Amino acid sequence: MRVVALWVATTAAAVIGLVWAGWRLSKSTTYQVFGQLVRRVDTDDSVVALTLDDGPSRVYTDSVLRILTDSNVHATFFVIGSSLARRPALGRRMVEGRQELGNHSYTHHRLVLKTPGYIRHEVEGTDSLIRAVGQEGAIPFRPPYGQRLLLLPWFLSRTNRLTVLWDVAADSDPAIAGDASRIVQYVVTHVRPGSIIALHAEIDSRTTGREALPRLIGALHAAGYRFVTVSDLLRRARS
Repeated sequence: MRVVALWVATTAAAVIGLVWAGWRLSKSTTYQVFGQLVRRVDTDDSVVALTLDDGPSRVYTDSVLRILTDSNVHATFFVIGSSLARRPALGRRMVEGRQELGNHSYTHHRLVLKTPGYIRHEVEGTDSLIRAVGQEGAIPFRPPYGQRLLLLPWFLSRTNRLTVLWDVAADSDPAIAGDASRIVQYVVTHVRPGSIIALHAEIDSRTTGREALPRLIGALHAAGYRFVTVSDLLRRARS
């Protein structure tokens, strides 16, 4: 009985350890098993990439685009395929305004422990919609919630797709997300040349992200930074 109890305890500990390791791996912003992961670019230029997740929104995308246009800023919008399918005119406006569209999956469901067929539909379906509104060139991909484990990175690697995360999460920390001034200060404090900034300004609940956006742009301009798309930032990487 003691041997059986020891075997059960050891097996349970091993399973718990594997689950914990998998959970940590799925949330890592610095490592994935397959393919190329980018969270910041090593560059000598004073440039940053502003990325906006989870649109396009019928209510808020117009105002976000207006802020970017008024500030002469080009950003990368990581769009949800199902939202873009409902609002292709907004997608065309983004492309016509020289904004970049990135792929943020079709449903925004976590792509961890999903089948290869499900992952393919989520990625390729959204890519097709992005192409349909006029975007050319490579389409960067950002996993929903930044999470991936094995099959998603494997699929992205096999299809020559790049995983783009961030090194400055502007409004993800609850300690700062509720205050626009704190968001701006956090970004200014943590940004550096080649940073990729992640902001949510197209969601109903992210009022402070929208409030922070023009102030964030102004603060970084004052600090000498210029804004480029993710693809442009990648081209500026130090070899």
